[in-house]
Amino acid sequence: MGQSDAFPSPPHQPPLPPETPAGSAEELLAAEVVLAMTPGLGPRLRAALVEHLGSPQAVLAASPSELRAVAGIGPKLCASLLAARQNVRPHELLAQWRGQQVQVLAISHPDYPAALRSIPDPPGLLFVRGTLKPWDGLAIAIVGTRHATPYGIAQAQRLAGGLARAGFTIVSGLARGIDAAAHQGALAAGGRTLAVLGSGVCCIYPPEHTKLAEQVLAQGALVSECPPDTPPVAGVFPARNRIITGLSLGVIIVEAADRSGALISARHAAEQGREVFAVPGRVDSRMSRGCHRLIRDGAKLVETVDDVLQELGPLPLPTPAAAGDGQADDAAASVCVRHPAELQLNEPERKVLAAIGDEPVIVDQVIASCGLEAANVLATLSVLEMRRLVRRVSGNRVMRNF
Repeated sequence: MGQSDAFPSPPHQPPLPPETPAGSAEELLAAEVVLAMTPGLGPRLRAALVEHLGSPQAVLAASPSELRAVAGIGPKLCASLLAARQNVRPHELLAQWRGQQVQVLAISHPDYPAALRSIPDPPGLLFVRGTLKPWDGLAIAIVGTRHATPYGIAQAQRLAGGLARAGFTIVSGLARGIDAAAHQGALAAGGRTLAVLGSGVCCIYPPEHTKLAEQVLAQGALVSECPPDTPPVAGVFPARNRIITGLSLGVIIVEAADRSGALISARHAAEQGREVFAVPGRVDSRMSRGCHRLIRDGAKLVETVDDVLQELGPLPLPTPAAAGDGQADDAAASVCVRHPAELQLNEPERKVLAAIGDEPVIVDQVIASCGLEAANVLATLSVLEMRRLVRRVSGNRVMRNF
């Protein structure tokens, strides 16, 4: 018997509802649900299947021999795929999850975070309770040990609060210790925060963080690649760390022992091209050894928010940032920033910066465009120069640095 005949062909899938035409976004999402619910199919193999066969729908329509032609798809996983497309009822699951107020984002959905889509192994599906905003692209992860000292908790809260006030979204894992302190620091500052779970978004772990999860929902979102009711499983937590760093421009490690899971986040960040920061601690503290090792290996030592802003440098593309203090809602206007340092500017400084372009402009023209007093504009230009956002060129002219 040939390999292609080794598995029976699955029965025809139930027809899509009338409101779900072939090729629609809902059909694509339904196919992604089946793949996500296939035991043993991780994000890398899912991506390999989709790349080889052309689409998630094509994966579900493929014969056993076509599936086996993809590297990494052996008899066991092939059988798992065939069973999933026979047994999984994606539209019923989608209705159930939406009834739980969970948004289900396929990787092709425009609301799927662009930064996460760019990592080597992004989740095919992302489950979200709460809201994701365009300006969550300006995010910093803060993670560390579950056995935090008072010093570590204080530093995590201080940095999270300062970065949140500067306009960054704080990403962490809702775990005990440093993660919880990072969320609390962002919340206390009135900022946004995202919690990436190693369980489903409707199964909060640890259970004593249920109230904290509710607070995160009010000012951000709970995120997971696991279906909403999935209980915590130890092996999932290291994998979820790639999502924490994948959502972020960089990760700050605050307290980590030699074998801390936070060091896995640092490794993911480096592999994803994210910045790695570490907070120094006491030289005789076991919880500082991981951070000190990271600093020795090239991580940026962090004492203040400015250390983070300086290291991030210009953004690859102008990025939306919440207008004002970050509390804008969907109806409010947002501005785009080209450098994280812009998040710390006050209103007059933003006006002056907006009057300066990529080509040299006379200072008198900047003054006229801003409608501010000349002395205020000149003083503001000095501030923008110190922040490396503008530079003076020949004559009485200035231009953007980034």
